[in-house]
Amino acid sequence: MDPIYVFGHRNPDTDSVVSAMAYAALNNSLGSSEYVAARLGHLNDETAFLLERFGFEPPLYMTTVRTQVRDIEFDRPPTLSSGVAVSRAWDVLRENVGLSAVPVTDEHGGLFGMVTAGGIAEKDMDSIQHPAIDAVPVFNLLSALEGLIINDESDVFDCISGEVTIALPCNGGDVRGIKEGSVVICGHQADVVELALEKQASCVILCQTDLAEKYRGISSRTCIIATPCDAYRAARMIYQAIPVGRIAQIKNIVHFHMDDYIDDVRDAVLQSRYRSYPVLDENQKVVGTLSRYHLIRPRRKRVVLMDHNERAQSVQGLEQAEIVAIIDHHRLADVQTGNPVFMRNEPVGSTTTIVATMYQERGLMPSQRLAGLMAAAILSDTVMFKSPTCTSHDKRIAERLARIAGIDLDELGKEIFSLGTDASKTVEELLATDFKEFHIAGHTLGIGQITCLDTDSVLSRLPELLPAMEKMKRNKEYDMQLLMLTDVLREGTELIFLGDDDVIRMAFNIAEVQGNHVFLPGVVSRKKQIVPALSLLWG
Repeated sequence: MDPIYVFGHRNPDTDSVVSAMAYAALNNSLGSSEYVAARLGHLNDETAFLLERFGFEPPLYMTTVRTQVRDIEFDRPPTLSSGVAVSRAWDVLRENVGLSAVPVTDEHGGLFGMVTAGGIAEKDMDSIQHPAIDAVPVFNLLSALEGLIINDESDVFDCISGEVTIALPCNGGDVRGIKEGSVVICGHQADVVELALEKQASCVILCQTDLAEKYRGISSRTCIIATPCDAYRAARMIYQAIPVGRIAQIKNIVHFHMDDYIDDVRDAVLQSRYRSYPVLDENQKVVGTLSRYHLIRPRRKRVVLMDHNERAQSVQGLEQAEIVAIIDHHRLADVQTGNPVFMRNEPVGSTTTIVATMYQERGLMPSQRLAGLMAAAILSDTVMFKSPTCTSHDKRIAERLARIAGIDLDELGKEIFSLGTDASKTVEELLATDFKEFHIAGHTLGIGQITCLDTDSVLSRLPELLPAMEKMKRNKEYDMQLLMLTDVLREGTELIFLGDDDVIRMAFNIAEVQGNHVFLPGVVSRKKQIVPALSLLWG
């Protein structure tokens, strides 16, 4: 069953990561499908600390959900070694209706070439003009003719070569075409066999005759093969014994890998003339073939959006994915779906609170470790229940999870928010902390948020931070860039900003703005206080 990927927003915070993990675990426990928790960016220090503290590995790292070759139902025909007979390739093409080509592999399973029905027919027609075979493995020949070597056991033959002759009597009773090194096809013709042995023909093929008993066990430099085929069939099947690698196309083969994107595959297919293309895995082994019709309606990745519903905050290639559910606690934004989906958006302080409620509704209880991690995510997103987005429901759910996990919420909260001002972090790492991009009434801005117990240590690095913010603002073409230093103990935010001073003054009702930062008492939420204030100002 194809997986359903569950992920939060880009630059993930603890709530987005943990809610995805918890939602995937919930659905997997219900047995409805294979849900895989994922993340769209590197973990911040807080999330990494909490995952390690509660004994979890980081979720799968995803950069895109664009449709890939691995997402489509391409053909998986048998692959042929370059040494097998052409007759085997023809059988595969007949057995797989609609298959236009068969991959030919080397001894390691890598791509050697491609063989088509047209290539086989071309070789068969060429045999009329050039009736000869060259170094055909004797086992291939026996397989094609359903034959048996009747020579003495001491006679060893590896390959058969020579001009092919069907020995028919001519005027005067003479037989033409028998010479040294030739391949002679005959019926119940003892004189022909004797002449072939005398002239040291490369091979004599006895078709539907009991002469085989006469020559059984004879020692000769000529390979004698008895076959139940008639002379006409034997003459055709000789060329079917040629190793398929000799007639396969081996140059300028267009091939694809499992991770290639369908958009790129389409472009390559439109520029080529082939009907079938080999598909390779990450080890360069052949795993199948795809044709143009496979690209008409490819199967799309299925995804669940957690803690966001805005395209700018989601994964690349989202327009090519099938959204099956959205679980969020933010404002409704611009994500569109092609079909009705499961949607749950509640005005609570944390998406993890919503997922924990879903556990309750289904009569399930998360494991002790997962309950502790979920409680930590709620503490993080509600700033220890001090955020204006926090509700009594958040607090009740967190307390219940804490009881299951056997942890103290106050102690855990202090552990979490003591990580935000690590002096070893670079300014780039500080700016990337819980960073989100917003588009409001034609304005584009980026807002990062560091929640900590002490903002002074970060403010002391303003001479480093401001140039880095200016560079980021210029590169991203933001109208404004903000960094929130949310102080849990002071219950407010030092807002560092680059942009129009008047916007900050009017949006937050400040009499005068000096420098590039201002303290906003009681402001701890980006979602419910910073963004709404700017949205109201810009209309």
